[in-house]
Amino acid sequence: MVRVFTSSVINAPIDNVWMKIRDFNALPNWHPAIANSFIEDGEPSDKVNCIRHFNLKEGGTIREKLLALSDLDYLFSYSILESPMPLKNYVATLTLKPITDGDLTYAEWTALFDCDIQASKNLVKLIGDGVFSTGFNSLNQIFRE
Repeated sequence: MVRVFTSSVINAPIDNVWMKIRDFNALPNWHPAIANSFIEDGEPSDKVNCIRHFNLKEGGTIREKLLALSDLDYLFSYSILESPMPLKNYVATLTLKPITDGDLTYAEWTALFDCDIQASKNLVKLIGDGVFSTGFNSLNQIFRE
């Protein structure tokens, strides 16, 4: 099992950040690597077990299933159903916590998955830097404007 952990401090109140990321279908609105997204079968985007289908700007399609969503805990978890990445049993969680000193937000994105040992280093870098850190950097840019 491989673990990826990335965290960031976002210069915005937790409720503002949560409203930006809460919608499981809104990834193209805040993550620069995502070209477009839709929820399969017309399901609501906050319904646990809904499936998000999105295309990457650099090519590739990913399908993910919403496993949990909590407005109380400011978190959602999802699994990858289909991906061009050579991994399996992928489950990720994005969690926000308030930083009361300054009204900031602590954001944490983690993933666990299985893959061939040879692919693990590249996948950790791709997911940690290319997905998680890129998303956090984009959120920081959005809330600076």
